[in-house]
Amino acid sequence: MVNYIEAVSAPLKNTGAIRLYTPEDFAGMRKACLLTARCLDELASIVKPGVTTSAIDRFVFEFGMDHGALPATLNYRGYKYSVCTSINHVVCHGMPDDKPLREGDIVNIDVTYILDGWHGDSSRMYPVGQIKRAAERLLEVTYECLMRGIAAVRPGARTGAIGEAIQTYAEGERCSVVRDFCGHGVGRLFHDSPNILHYGRADEGPEMKEGMIFTIEPMINLGKPHVKVLSDGWTAVTRDRSLSAQYEHAVGVTATGCEVFTLSPAGLDRPGLPPLSR
Repeated sequence: MVNYIEAVSAPLKNTGAIRLYTPEDFAGMRKACLLTARCLDELASIVKPGVTTSAIDRFVFEFGMDHGALPATLNYRGYKYSVCTSINHVVCHGMPDDKPLREGDIVNIDVTYILDGWHGDSSRMYPVGQIKRAAERLLEVTYECLMRGIAAVRPGARTGAIGEAIQTYAEGERCSVVRDFCGHGVGRLFHDSPNILHYGRADEGPEMKEGMIFTIEPMINLGKPHVKVLSDGWTAVTRDRSLSAQYEHAVGVTATGCEVFTLSPAGLDRPGLPPLSR
């Protein structure tokens, strides 16, 4: 049975109940998410061949400090970095290091800032220099998966509608959807209920209600969907070493649909790719 609770009455821990936030809460999320989006915008000019992911990690930390925000991943369950940097066949949770990015790489950069108690969570893919057409196509498909998932968000629908929209499009483009990781509730907590699966059927999952806030963050592979976690306990990679991509937005359910909190103010939601006409 799914339980919903007014966020103001909920303890600051994941109890399994789904929080329903107020318009005032949405205002707090806008500020945190805008800061995250601005950081991701800045990274568009930083990511290039020869730059290390350690340098990216330092930038994310310093950008947050300069704006009164703390990176949520720093010391989270023992994680030592301010950002996740997932390159090529790394699906998620890649850890920054001193190895330079190379021409043709693709990298997901996942940033979450805590600002005034709110968590702004978002990630984007960045091409490093000139990339192959197969990689570019994967980025295009993955971003479209994200946007189709967002388009399925509305009160009265079930969260499975998000997964169905993503899975149908990805598999129609001969790609696969990672099952091992999912989106999640976010707001006052970094990871909260409900889980947002990126596959499934429209009649599955909790009903979406006005005031819910969660992430949608499909991980799409060029090859098979299977992944494994490396011995560091964090880095997840494709088992067949095929390329993987991910885009992520934080959204809030409104009376008529949803609000996307983490949109790029500079129009760089898919950096390095041609702008979309919608």
